[in-house]
Amino acid sequence: MDGGGFKHSIIPVNGINMHIAEKGEGSIVLFLHGFPELWYSWRHQINFIAARGYRAVAPDLRGYGDTDAPPDIDSYTIFHIVGDLVALINSLGQDKVFVVGHDWGATMAWNLCLLRPDKVRALVNISVPYTPRDPARRPVDSLRALYGDDHYICRFQEPGEQEVVFAGFGIRFIMKKFLTYHEPAPIFLREVNGFLGSPNEEIILPSWLSEDDISYFANKFDKSGFTGGINYYRNLNRNWELSAPWTGVKITVPVKFIIGDLDLTYHIHGVQDYIHKGRFKQDVPFLQEVVVMKGAGHFINQERPIEISQQIYEFIDKF
Repeated sequence: MDGGGFKHSIIPVNGINMHIAEKGEGSIVLFLHGFPELWYSWRHQINFIAARGYRAVAPDLRGYGDTDAPPDIDSYTIFHIVGDLVALINSLGQDKVFVVGHDWGATMAWNLCLLRPDKVRALVNISVPYTPRDPARRPVDSLRALYGDDHYICRFQEPGEQEVVFAGFGIRFIMKKFLTYHEPAPIFLREVNGFLGSPNEEIILPSWLSEDDISYFANKFDKSGFTGGINYYRNLNRNWELSAPWTGVKITVPVKFIIGDLDLTYHIHGVQDYIHKGRFKQDVPFLQEVVVMKGAGHFINQERPIEISQQIYEFIDKF
């Protein structure tokens, strides 16, 4: 159904079975997806990079798609996910790979570089800048202080709650609602006048997203549910606790960062100052380029497939 001539495999990593899609031969470029997405979010980039002499590999991360989804919330810390990625890189027979991350995939890519920089040749991260650990405040507490209890990440904290809400709207609706979100404003999951609105709303798909694309996502989430993906959010404060020994550690791999100027993450309080006024470069000293794409939203790798693919290729081809 993916229609792209991709090779699919199930690989045992770190105590779970991980599904990967891949194409091409050569140096490996590892693509890490976000929420609520799958390997399929990288379909355009896989084809583009494979055609230029690389082996493009895109897993469904732990909890997603055809990869195992352990039931415990505690099984989704940065150490579990980075452990999966290191095991995957090793199983592919590589010492080092290029890494491309988006959304939660970007967060996990930052953490891979923090914990195992020896595994990463260079990194292209999209939508989520590096977030250095603030020893004074937990991440969810910071978001709650900024935006209140209805911010989606705060709402995601209660086990099972949002899964029930999403089920009431239907999976196709949820996928369309998230993937078509193109606002610089934060998402609020209020019961009245919130992000989800009415399940009867007709959502018009943009030119870059087809009903077939929605079907692929929806069919996979229909089997796996959303719990695995939401459990990443439920570990934000736990990750803060566990990562205390890495406070102040810098990212020491070559990095290119890309974000859309309509991406909601670009408009979180303080983020633009962090990116553009020198602190990002202090924390990521080998940051080589920051690209802000005009008129682009959060799901930029699907919205601007050619541009993003070209940006990735131009960077990794230097190494």
